[in-house]
Amino acid sequence: MKLLILKSSPRQNGNSSILADQVAAGARKAGAEVEVISLHGLDIRPCDACDFCLETGVCVIKDDMQPLYARLLAADAIVLASPIYWFTYNAQLKTCIDRWYALWNFDHNAFKDKPFGVILTYGDSDLYNSGAINAIHTFESMFRFIQARIAGWVYGSLSDAGDALKHPELLQQAERLGEKLAGKV
Repeated sequence: MKLLILKSSPRQNGNSSILADQVAAGARKAGAEVEVISLHGLDIRPCDACDFCLETGVCVIKDDMQPLYARLLAADAIVLASPIYWFTYNAQLKTCIDRWYALWNFDHNAFKDKPFGVILTYGDSDLYNSGAINAIHTFESMFRFIQARIAGWVYGSLSDAGDALKHPELLQQAERLGEKLAGKV
């Protein structure tokens, strides 16, 4: 079982990254092969809407997204981890997801039935005021469209960097999500 985790926080030890690492630990403990990629710092440029991929299934932008395409397709399950920035998931993750357009154009079944986990962290104490609910609705719509499966969510209010370590219930939820994605729960 291959699990791909995409962390989008610019903070290596940010809360969404800490929870993503717990997912990885749970999946490894359950026997999965886990690859964790930090999107921040990669050269992933925005889709330029050239639609070349409609004809070929290949994105013409030569950047760090190119090696991610094979990893996305090879993964048996995928986890997306993001802090909430300005009422939804962050730009690093959005830019990466926008580029999935080329994969989907090549094969409309590229993500069909693939299980996804989502990790979201936000500073406000409320799911709605923080905008996390917008990210949740966006993911629900996206997964429905690409015919993927939502395997689980881990989200919570964590204001300061490292706060996730003070919330054992969220750490445990993240570890269980990893075990579930590895097929052990």
